[in-house]
Amino acid sequence: MSRLSHSEIHMVHRIGWLRAAVLGANDGLVSTASLVVGVAAAGSGKPEVLIAGLAGLVAGAMSMAAGEYVSVSSQTDAEQADLARETRELAEAPEAELEELTQIYVDRGLDRDLAEKVAHQLTERDALGSHARDELGISETVTASPIQAALVSALTFAVGAVVSLIVVLLAPETWIALFVAALTIVGLAVLGGLGASAGGAGVVRGAARVTLWGALAMAATAAVGALFGVSVG
Repeated sequence: MSRLSHSEIHMVHRIGWLRAAVLGANDGLVSTASLVVGVAAAGSGKPEVLIAGLAGLVAGAMSMAAGEYVSVSSQTDAEQADLARETRELAEAPEAELEELTQIYVDRGLDRDLAEKVAHQLTERDALGSHARDELGISETVTASPIQAALVSALTFAVGAVVSLIVVLLAPETWIALFVAALTIVGLAVLGGLGASAGGAGVVRGAARVTLWGALAMAATAAVGALFGVSVG
């Protein structure tokens, strides 16, 4: 019999950068559009709205980059601390660690003899890697780089924010808020669908949940701008 081989592409391999990219683009679209809609609803002119949007782009991109870097760095620090502790335990109490690994496999459904064999073989091959994966749940597949996450978040935020600024430049001054809101809704639906598709989830559901929260955010800022009705400048 011939042995068939095939390659598999799993969605979990994309988690590291996909989360940062979707979050950045979504935040760029929603926050900048909401800012623009709010300022426009307050009665400001196109130059003031454009300046507010540009300031929001710069501040938001830097904030996203810093937030992602700190968040992922904190996760990485915690993982490294756990790995260091596990390394010490493997050196000081190898038998206890072997029993711990064996019990993990027993709890997952292997009989005792097979669990012992698996634990022995994996320990001989890569003891720390086996404990990191099966005891601590740490895997290179789902670990993101702090710098990668920061850059992806900042870039995708800027791309999302630019959409609103382009609309501000092209739309008639009296229709800025409406045009920005409409195009942002479309952009959010596309982004939500693409993010869901890349992650292996339902496209319609992904688009709907992103669009809903974006629409609520713009409605809230528009209400605030209309309520106060104060121009910026």
